[in-house]
Amino acid sequence: MSENQKQQQKQHNQQNEGNGSGRDFVIGSLIGGLVGAVTALLFAPKSGRELRHDINEGSGYVKERAGEWKDTAYEKGGEWKHRAAESTSHLSKTVSEKSQDLGSKVKDSTKNLQDKVKNFRGNDDEEEAERAAQEVAEAIEEAAQELEKQQDSTTSSNV
Repeated sequence: MSENQKQQQKQHNQQNEGNGSGRDFVIGSLIGGLVGAVTALLFAPKSGRELRHDINEGSGYVKERAGEWKDTAYEKGGEWKHRAAESTSHLSKTVSEKSQDLGSKVKDSTKNLQDKVKNFRGNDDEEEAERAAQEVAEAIEEAAQELEKQQDSTTSSNV
C-alpha cells in the first residue's frame, strides 16, 4: 500500500467513526429514555386516596409510639420521685441522729469542764479556772463548726 492510499483509508475510517459516534449517541439516548420511562412507571406515586391512607397509617403509628414513650416517662418519673423521697428521708434521719449525738457530746464536754472548773475553784487557782473555761469555749466552738459542716454537706447533697 502506498502512502497515499494509507491516508485515504485513515480519512475514511475517521469519517465512519464520526458517523458511528452520532449513531451510538442516538441509540444510547433511546435506550436511556426507555429505561427511565419504565423506572418512572414502576415507582410512580400513588393516587391521592392511597397516599392519604398511607399517611394516616404512619401518623397512627407515630401517635402510638408517642403514647408508649409518655407512659415510660411517667413510670421513670415516678421511680425517680420515690428514690428522691427515700434519699431525703434517710438523709434527714441521719442528720437528726448526728445532731443529737453532737449535742450530747457538747453537753458531756460542758459538764466535764464545769466539773473541772468547780474543782479548780475549790483550789483557788484562777489560771486553772481560766484554762477550763477556755477548754469549754473551744469545745463549744468545735461542736458548732462540726454541726455547720454537717448541715452544709446535707444541703449540698440534697441539691
